[in-house]
Amino acid sequence: MKVLLAEDEPILARAVRNRLHRAGLTVDVVHDGRAAVDHLRSQEYEAVVLDRDLPLLSGDEVCRYIVAHHMSTGVLMLTASATLADRVAGLRTGADDYLTKPFEFPELIARLRALQRRSGPRTPPELRFGELRLDPFTHQAFRGGTLLPLSPKEFRILEQLLRAQGGVLSAETLLQRAWDEHADPFTNSPRVAISTLRKKLGRPWPIETVPGVGYRVVRT
Repeated sequence: MKVLLAEDEPILARAVRNRLHRAGLTVDVVHDGRAAVDHLRSQEYEAVVLDRDLPLLSGDEVCRYIVAHHMSTGVLMLTASATLADRVAGLRTGADDYLTKPFEFPELIARLRALQRRSGPRTPPELRFGELRLDPFTHQAFRGGTLLPLSPKEFRILEQLLRAQGGVLSAETLLQRAWDEHADPFTNSPRVAISTLRKKLGRPWPIETVPGVGYRVVRT
């Protein structure tokens, strides 16, 4: 899952980013509303965690931009105010969910996963393909009955491949969905990561290379 975090408090933004990373999410961080809109124009995100009190452009204005441009990005609004009027006002701008500060990280992650399930075609919380099974909520992946010791990046790659259900994903698509915005577009990181992931999954390889196109999961 790729998330844009728009939060103007650097310490909180860093803490949220680190926790979301550990939960297997790809996160880009901005600190004002104008930067959030710029990122939404140039990148695809499944969800945005949006502080309502952003500088330059408020969270409400960013949310209206998302709605006006018919984006499928889910919006989780953050605010320090816990009043009913404030929550209702935030939801009326088009936000899908609302969370007041301070909040617990497990709840934030669960709400983001819920947004992911509601956007586009509904997908089960647990992804399966052949012998492979992946649970984004518990951040666990299995082959057969064996728990796989995957790094967060390997987990994100496998999640994207399982969501494709045998469809081919190019290296560029994997780079966009499983790496953050600082990834070098000319890097061979996807190829290296796929090679390492294959070794952890074991033989027979459940990830197939389609020459000149990309990668897909296959039944073994």
